[in-house]
Amino acid sequence: MTALASTPDAADALDLTAEIARDLIRFDTTNYGEGRSNGETDAAEYVAEKLRTLGLKPELFDAAPGRTSVVARVPGRDRNKGALVVHGHLDVVPAEPANWSVDPFGGEIKDGMLWGRGAVDMKNMDAMILASLQDILGTGAAPERDLVIAFFADEEAGGVLGSHHLVDTRPELFAGATEAISEVGGYSISIGGERAYLLQTGEKALIWLKLVAHGPAGHGSRLVTDNAITRLAEAVAKVGRRDWPIRLTGTTRQLLSEIARILGVDPQSMGPDELALATGTASGFIQASLRTTMNPTVLQAGYKHNVIPDRAEALIDLRSLPGEEDAVLAELAELVGPDIEIIVMHRDVGLETDFSGPLIDTIVQTLGRHDPGAPVLPYLMPAGTDNKALSKLDIKGYGFAPLKLPADLDFPALFHGVDERVPLDALVFGRTVLTDLLSTY
Repeated sequence: MTALASTPDAADALDLTAEIARDLIRFDTTNYGEGRSNGETDAAEYVAEKLRTLGLKPELFDAAPGRTSVVARVPGRDRNKGALVVHGHLDVVPAEPANWSVDPFGGEIKDGMLWGRGAVDMKNMDAMILASLQDILGTGAAPERDLVIAFFADEEAGGVLGSHHLVDTRPELFAGATEAISEVGGYSISIGGERAYLLQTGEKALIWLKLVAHGPAGHGSRLVTDNAITRLAEAVAKVGRRDWPIRLTGTTRQLLSEIARILGVDPQSMGPDELALATGTASGFIQASLRTTMNPTVLQAGYKHNVIPDRAEALIDLRSLPGEEDAVLAELAELVGPDIEIIVMHRDVGLETDFSGPLIDTIVQTLGRHDPGAPVLPYLMPAGTDNKALSKLDIKGYGFAPLKLPADLDFPALFHGVDERVPLDALVFGRTVLTDLLSTY
């Protein structure tokens, strides 16, 4: 772990949440996918030691060398209630330092914000969890119900070596758990100048694909009409330009209705995209939740300027609405044609849960105590979380990492983006709200 950056804002009076998040950012836990990773073990051992200081007995699990997850159980006051899984992941996506204005793994504090890869996704929530446990257990108190605290490896590659591994091989760790909370929900947005909070009650299905085109190898000077790269490029262009239709689910229909209510407009007078755009920066997530998305992300082909390769590949990140996976894959096959091989690299389920029940009610009440009058709205996240794995154990997962954010901060753009950062006061807010929730639910 690197030394503390010497900046004017790097004061000793940092909130515990910011301190922990800063420390975690300084562990380079980059996950490149397809089994390549810098590993989570050092960060996992740091987290485990924090849990031990609170009197807990964390267990560490390695799905592969260096790919470590941590789980601990916190006894609640009422052990007859279903346990709540509170989880985060320790890995992060790659960051190219040349593109950043700060060291992405420096944990730098400036302009009232904590900067670095993982500041938003999701070492901020990891830190909130640990700080909230300190607030509860450090005073000799206990949460209302049992908590299963989990810090998973490999979420950024689908959780194969993290949440899915533990759910498949050690399901007893989650015995008695009925619900879970994790990332990408509970943050504030601005609608018509009014602050509201998005609570994630669903997430789109995840399908990572590889498209492969084949053709004859040969000298680059030849006339070749079935060049593998050309064939692949044509297919990738069709995929990238496909305009998928809007299809509303129960969650997105309810969200759009609430947006219209806040704006004081007839929901029939504005289209879904128009209502989504009225949420400002939040539309970066909301628009994508209204339809299937299918984005080319990686191209690979060739090995020499004057050699025509016999193979070209592209990676596609497909996110379909829950339950539409097979239909979307069939349409993709028709779109690219029979000459393109489609390989499913990873597939995981979509989730959608009703915006109702005791946990939802408690979350709404808790946010209301800390930001009175701000409505809480359901939303379908266009990406995915480790809640997908927990769903195999019939654990209902929600996104709730509470943050009160400046209206002009483009929060969705910071996920996997350059100069990822989170306001320090938002971390304090998140710690306070999460502590309240875990103490009362």
